[in-house]
Amino acid sequence: MKIWIVRHGETDLNAQKLMQGRADIPLNEKGKEQARKASEKIRNIQFDKIFSSPLCRALETAMILTRSDEISVDERLIELDFGKYDLKKYNRIGMKMALYYFFQQYLPAPKTVEDYESIRNRCVSFLSDLEGKGYENVLIVSHGAFVRTICQELEEKKPKTSIKYFPQNCEIRVYEMSDDGERHHFIKKINAED
Repeated sequence: MKIWIVRHGETDLNAQKLMQGRADIPLNEKGKEQARKASEKIRNIQFDKIFSSPLCRALETAMILTRSDEISVDERLIELDFGKYDLKKYNRIGMKMALYYFFQQYLPAPKTVEDYESIRNRCVSFLSDLEGKGYENVLIVSHGAFVRTICQELEEKKPKTSIKYFPQNCEIRVYEMSDDGERHHFIKKINAED
């Protein structure tokens, strides 16, 4: 099974460099264009199943990417809950949250913020459910923190080795997973802007 993992296109909050967690706003025009460009790069792929976070920026990206409305919404694919830090400027979140954002595997979550084990458990649960389904190609549209976590799981890396990876809007990462879910490997990265 090939797993195609995509971070949603740009929103106005991304453009303003604001923490976006569970804030639910649609793509801006640039985000829609990024999704259209990414769609062209995967236009020949037939997806057996398309999964999306319930947040509208991910759903909209999935619809543009696949030109389909047959998208399975899965709550586990939602972005990390930034709690009281939602809608705050990146450079105004304070040292505790900034350190947690970059080193969440090692530090306790600030109050009101989802902890790393929670997002990792959501990720592992989702991947376990994919095992043995017999899909050839699966598309997953989600968010930065979730994409980073699922890629880390698929690459079976220790947390510190993947923390430098911050997916761009509409970046696609492709992995191959064995039918038993035991072996996976990274195949390629596709940038919408290239």
